[in-house]
Amino acid sequence: MAEQQLPEESNPPRAASGGQAASFAHERQVQSQGYQRIAGIDEAGRGALAGPVVAAAVILPLDNVIPHLTDSKLLRPSQREELCDQICQQGVAWAVGVVSNDVIDERNILQATYIAMRTALDRLDPPADFALIDGRPVKGIELPHKTLIDGDRLCCSIAAASIVAKVTRDAIMTELAESFPGYGFEQHKGYGTRAHRQALREQGPCAVHRRSFEPVKAAAQLLLDIQGEP
Repeated sequence: MAEQQLPEESNPPRAASGGQAASFAHERQVQSQGYQRIAGIDEAGRGALAGPVVAAAVILPLDNVIPHLTDSKLLRPSQREELCDQICQQGVAWAVGVVSNDVIDERNILQATYIAMRTALDRLDPPADFALIDGRPVKGIELPHKTLIDGDRLCCSIAAASIVAKVTRDAIMTELAESFPGYGFEQHKGYGTRAHRQALREQGPCAVHRRSFEPVKAAAQLLLDIQGEP
């Protein structure tokens, strides 16, 4: 289904810093159109060099505000984990979709992200009747929906989804660090930090690296070149 164009809020809420604060303004706007179960959707791990991409879908009760909801990247790990617990306990429904590095390499990261988002949305129980999605339009979502640039900083439901996705993926990467030591997954969660790139050059990629990503591809070729030297 095509993205729906809803009326713009004339006076969106403002944060003390001057930026827009996460609120239920977008959810209430959608609710005024007759929708009741409004899901926020966001992803984590799209830009990482290793591990899965994870998406979460969250339906929050609009009469129960969870304080301090915002983009997960603006929160400390302890804050994310505490908020994630509150979201999962107080939410009407929540679900995640996890798409592996193998699928990312087969389909590309954009398509893999779409799959993760659709999977999370499809797993909601009770199901959503409208979705608010962070970022740009997502292909293949039949449910009525609207996308919001920087939605994780503007919309409580999307902020909640960003937190659940991030906490879920961080836990996955911490587990993968035990199976694939030496890369520091527990620290950088698969993103392309200086330490991670150095480990890639020294050890080459492991089974959970995204081999279609250029830094991983270059590290794999460098290792082949070294092994091929007389």
